[in-house]
Amino acid sequence: MVAIVLAGCGTTTYFAGRVLPPSGLTNRVLIAVQNPSSATRGALVFVDAFYDIRYSYDQKVGGFSISGFSAALPTTIQNMPEEQIGAVYGAGDGSMTLVNYQKESAGSKQSGLNGFSSSVFVTRNEAYTFAASQAAHVLTVLDRTNGGQYALSLPGVYRVSVNPGGSVALAFVENSNYLYYTRKLTAAQGISYSGGSSTWPKAAVDCEPQNAPGWCLFQAQNPDAVDSTGNAYGTPLIFDRPVKAIFSADGGTAYVLNCGPECGGSNASVSMIPVSSMIFLAGQQSGSLPTNSTLHANCATTPNVSTCTLPVPGGASNALLTTTTMYVAGQQLQTDGLFAGNVTVLNLAATASGTISAASPVSISDGSPGAVSRMILADDSTLWIGMTKCTNGERYAKGQAYGCLTMFNTSSNSVTMLEPYLGDLTGIAAVTGLHKVYVAQGGQVYIYHTTDGSSINNQYVTVTGTASDVAFMDAHTDGNNTVY
Repeated sequence: MVAIVLAGCGTTTYFAGRVLPPSGLTNRVLIAVQNPSSATRGALVFVDAFYDIRYSYDQKVGGFSISGFSAALPTTIQNMPEEQIGAVYGAGDGSMTLVNYQKESAGSKQSGLNGFSSSVFVTRNEAYTFAASQAAHVLTVLDRTNGGQYALSLPGVYRVSVNPGGSVALAFVENSNYLYYTRKLTAAQGISYSGGSSTWPKAAVDCEPQNAPGWCLFQAQNPDAVDSTGNAYGTPLIFDRPVKAIFSADGGTAYVLNCGPECGGSNASVSMIPVSSMIFLAGQQSGSLPTNSTLHANCATTPNVSTCTLPVPGGASNALLTTTTMYVAGQQLQTDGLFAGNVTVLNLAATASGTISAASPVSISDGSPGAVSRMILADDSTLWIGMTKCTNGERYAKGQAYGCLTMFNTSSNSVTMLEPYLGDLTGIAAVTGLHKVYVAQGGQVYIYHTTDGSSINNQYVTVTGTASDVAFMDAHTDGNNTVY
């Protein structure tokens, strides 16, 4: 209907100058489908999220799909609607495919990734790709500005976090208390570091290629208290099983999530650190780690410590930030040895006394300890949180409701819906403006109202195969993403 009206008005645009796609749909939800048939191991289909159907409203088109997509076992969709692209990772062949939302077609697979990636992200300008290849023990950097492919050695690396501006890439090692960051070298630095590890800065973990380095990987803190430029500093940065970083809206702060007990550590928390010294773009860094600049008044209680660490007793394995409010999801260790899911609301706006407040943890669905859950803000002041392995937690052991999906009301800071068990929750897409969310749960697609959490008939959006992720292709911002 929208396509017909627009055609009658003599225009082919529908929002912010975006071009009307071939399907004529303006509310598309993309679905990553594994094993859709015996002939193929992966496909990308999309549905009309206005009518909640997989075919055209006039039934002239029996189904919509991304043409030219051929990756095996598509697992995650990095949704970038502002750029009209999506980056789809195929776990079956270790591929990364860029999808053109405007043309509804797939581009070529990116080359240069080292085997399979446990975490992979592309910057919004498509200039850089960062991938944690845990089996190969390397952090891969694809630099399209010079055509370089760099495999930086980092045993145990399993996650990467890239800021939305595409200037900071952080790497995390499983069962480690250290944080790592990449840096692109200037020509002069490449020459200076070409003599092997003895010529690298103290904090360098690896520089590649070693005979003429183009990129280096640095440790954010060193046991010998020497920064990346060789200068001594005071108290080093301290983390407790860091697993992910969330970035402030202005890009100046990284909020590092310390997983703590659910990852084999001691205390869950959020550490705030400035990112100016960790910018990977050559020549754009300022300062060194750690800096003496304080982010809030209460971070200055101990001299020369740049981190401000906020305890999060409910657990901290994923988070979502909106203005000055951060929602932190995690698993809290119980006395019986099992874990229980929680969400903690942090107010990052310092008060007059310099304190930062944190509300008491609110019980949500349980999940796999340490696993990065799915979180997304939707219409009607709702936050949707999805977990995997929710039957392994405290709720199931005590015979309580043990669904993997929670709807949280951000106005009252309370849980308003806990969905019955339908399987692991692996993807959430907020269809903003239409008061609904799409989820990939238990390998199938489900839809819910954001007004009250009630389910919507999903008969005409179900897929053949296993649905692993979903993304709202026509979202207003890149923030409508459950993983990035």
